[in-house]
Amino acid sequence: MHSGSEYFNYKSTFSIVLMVMCDGDYCITQANIGAQGRISDGGVFRNTELFRKLEKKELNLPNPKPLRDGGPHIPYVIVGDNAFPLTDFLMVPFRGEHDAGSIKRIFNYRLSRARRTVENVFGIMAAVFRILRKPILLEPNKARIVVQTCVVLHNFLRRSENSRNSYSPPGMFDSQEHGKVIPGLWRRDNDSISSLLPFPSVGRRTAQNPEGIRKEFAEYFMTVGRVEWQDTKA
Repeated sequence: MHSGSEYFNYKSTFSIVLMVMCDGDYCITQANIGAQGRISDGGVFRNTELFRKLEKKELNLPNPKPLRDGGPHIPYVIVGDNAFPLTDFLMVPFRGEHDAGSIKRIFNYRLSRARRTVENVFGIMAAVFRILRKPILLEPNKARIVVQTCVVLHNFLRRSENSRNSYSPPGMFDSQEHGKVIPGLWRRDNDSISSLLPFPSVGRRTAQNPEGIRKEFAEYFMTVGRVEWQDTKA
């Protein structure tokens, strides 16, 4: 690789960035592939077409709705982790440690449950497309094409009735029963999945409005939106 330090990441390896958004059916709806590994998470996200459309309200999302009767209208949001900034369209966890049963602890638990969807997408892709399990010994542009091909094939196999069950048979993804997480079959090989790295968590300043939106979600999870097992699982 003749890329100098441009693709040198925080793990002291060379990498490109795969940033995706997925739906509840484990299909990838947005993907940004090929950013240099040295660029921060915020830098990558802010330079994506997805971010620009979200910021300009051009993504054709449903109109904001109240979470509960009489409450304020809340926008539809994306769920992320602490590698990303809190915005009015992206919810991330509260930082730090929080007491069991507290509103922030419950919010973080519920957000973590939602993030399992995209975690499972990466997991099954690495389990099936084994080139993602190890360093891709190609120039960045060719590596980007390989990763893009995996993304396209993942969506094709998930959406095709003929291949859906063979690509992701029952039990492949994580499931839950009364709040208990049942690990998906892809996790059996989790230890060997070494080339997909998470973004490092960094502190970020946020605006007041996103904090208000997150507070509304947090209060919703403690009231009409609560699930019976959250106090014991969080």
